[in-house]
Amino acid sequence: MAKSLKVTLVKSLIGRLPKHRACVRGLGLRRLHQTVEVQDTPQNRGMVNEVDYLLKVEEN
Repeated sequence: MAKSLKVTLVKSLIGRLPKHRACVRGLGLRRLHQTVEVQDTPQNRGMVNEVDYLLKVEEN
């Protein structure tokens, strides 16, 4: 079974860099306090690392 990450958006995207907003959208997050489960791949891990100050991440 593939590992996964539970990612929650905890800070607003207002005023953030377009690149950072794109990373959050790429993870499937649309609104504040929304939680999604994504596969733990190098691509997803890179997006999480880029915007880690906006997210809460839990490893499953």
